[in-house]
Amino acid sequence: MNSVPLLFWVLFNLLVLSLLALDLGVFHRAAHVVGKREALAWSVFWITLALAFNLGVYFWLGSDKALQFLTAYVVEKSLSLDNIFIFVLLFSYFAVPAQNQHRVLFYGILGALVMRGTFIALGVLLLAHLRWIIYVFGGFLVVTGVRLAGRRHIQVEPEHNPVLRLVRRWWPLTKTYEGQHFFVRRGGRWLATPLLVVLALVETTDLVFATDSIPAVFGITRDPFIVYTSNVLAVLGLRALYFLLAAVIASFVHLHVGLGIVLAYVGTKMLLSDVYHIPVSTSLVVIFVIVSVAMLVSWLKTHAAAG
Repeated sequence: MNSVPLLFWVLFNLLVLSLLALDLGVFHRAAHVVGKREALAWSVFWITLALAFNLGVYFWLGSDKALQFLTAYVVEKSLSLDNIFIFVLLFSYFAVPAQNQHRVLFYGILGALVMRGTFIALGVLLLAHLRWIIYVFGGFLVVTGVRLAGRRHIQVEPEHNPVLRLVRRWWPLTKTYEGQHFFVRRGGRWLATPLLVVLALVETTDLVFATDSIPAVFGITRDPFIVYTSNVLAVLGLRALYFLLAAVIASFVHLHVGLGIVLAYVGTKMLLSDVYHIPVSTSLVVIFVIVSVAMLVSWLKTHAAAG
């Protein structure tokens, strides 16, 4: 199933680790509020990096793999917009200082990369040994897509989250934030800060969303390298996208409908895989049009209401 040389995997992961180290160790070493201009610059950087990598895939692995990567990346990037809704609500609910939000998202995404890598490896294993699992993935995406499209409101209830209960049970918490620290030492013992609670909830959120997005990418391609790299590059750009769209994401009132249709479409594609093969190029156009229309309709409705 995987014809990509091991060297490609090693080089890609070294690139990712180097960029993460540079991000936190140099550009965001000191806590600060990420402004719109900085967020836009980083968003352009991550998207350009993904497109440059896509070009490399084209030259080294061929046009089919490049098209698969681009489609998978668009799917992941689109579905990641739903994460931003939740991040906005969580940061608002816990009143996370703006200068500490990047640190939470950095470590949240670092954990997300590990979880998603594990999920992808499990998915590859299941598809290799249980061919019928593709129908389970497809049916799950269709049902999830219908539910997402019909959702009217996003509710965040951290108090009911089992991860939050575990954190509070294992670690005594400080009453206030302690800068950008997740732990502080007081009176000879370590205390967790509310920032650790928010980080735990961010990780939980991505875990939930990964159960939708990773099967969706398997509906585009079964190549583990393409699934993994498209996931990683889409997730890496999520922090910058959050700071760029946090103030306006709530105005995309119909985005959930578009994302739900995308999931249902990919799920249907998986269910029909043994009967009719839908070309990847067709999927790319369909997904791009669905998300674009959802965002355009949302924008028009918001501005009409404002006017």
